[in-house]
Amino acid sequence: MMDFNFPQDRPIDVICLGRAGVDLYAKEENADFLDVSGFDKHVGGSPANIAVALARLGAKPGLISCVSDDGLGRYVCDYLNREGVDIRGVVLDASGTRTSLAITEMKAKDCEVVIYRHNAADLSLTAEQVSQSYIASAKVLLVTGTALSSSPSREACLVAIQYAKAAGTKVVLDVDYRAYSWASPEDSATYYQLVASMSDIVIGNREEFDVMEHLVDQGNKDDDKTAKRYLTGLTQVVIIKAGEFGSKVYTRDGEYFAQGIFPVEVKKPFGAGDSFAGALLYSLLQGDTLANGVKLGSAAAAINVSRKTCTDAMPTKQELLDFIEQRNVAA
Repeated sequence: MMDFNFPQDRPIDVICLGRAGVDLYAKEENADFLDVSGFDKHVGGSPANIAVALARLGAKPGLISCVSDDGLGRYVCDYLNREGVDIRGVVLDASGTRTSLAITEMKAKDCEVVIYRHNAADLSLTAEQVSQSYIASAKVLLVTGTALSSSPSREACLVAIQYAKAAGTKVVLDVDYRAYSWASPEDSATYYQLVASMSDIVIGNREEFDVMEHLVDQGNKDDDKTAKRYLTGLTQVVIIKAGEFGSKVYTRDGEYFAQGIFPVEVKKPFGAGDSFAGALLYSLLQGDTLANGVKLGSAAAAINVSRKTCTDAMPTKQELLDFIEQRNVAA
């Protein structure tokens, strides 16, 4: 059994670093933008989603991000605060940046999402705005890859990781690749490789690992080979997700297992990865086995995609346990 040796007696379980934004979800399901009558407003962005997932399960999450000092930014902060997310690391920026906005249809397939991230507030986060003592107050720092896509957010991430290493705070990289955020494939591969080498756990889907391997093994589709490459340096666990085909889990000590999915009626194609990460980390912080953590993560992902929205679709602990009890995981 793998022992992650999480630091104890710290007030925050996981600090998530990266974007927090606003999502506008179509009111009608299975309708094109042309036929949608309106949209419902919710908080989104992978790090914010993961923080809410953790809070819903009973953990104590924090967030480091930057939002615009306006109605949308304040809405994000108010929602996260009410959900139980520590927002001391969230900066309100009055320089003219804008909180990220995603507008989406509500479809299981062929779901169009329109993203507004010009002059994005979260990417304006600076290294000086990252508190060393705040990082040291957490057991885990989770960095999502989009925050690495440009400066000064990139440097803020690297500084936060250095602070985490100095404090014994574990580091998790959720690759979270968004092509529109990056200048080039070479940029993304370079910085993902760097941060993966500094992380205790690396989580991504097959396509995201393809991006990471762009400079070293372009075209590789062998998950075993990929895992071996990244289980070096500090990395203890590599998780390669494959959507409806479940996930593969590899550890530094040679353990390997696969986890199937929980079949559900899917309402939307997003939110699963964030729910997975939140439930996985919650489980590991409770001292559960890696296998049980991945199982909980898979169940949480299924629950999320069976509901509308991302943050409000995150399950509570009781919902998660009831869901697993009522269903048999796919082989």
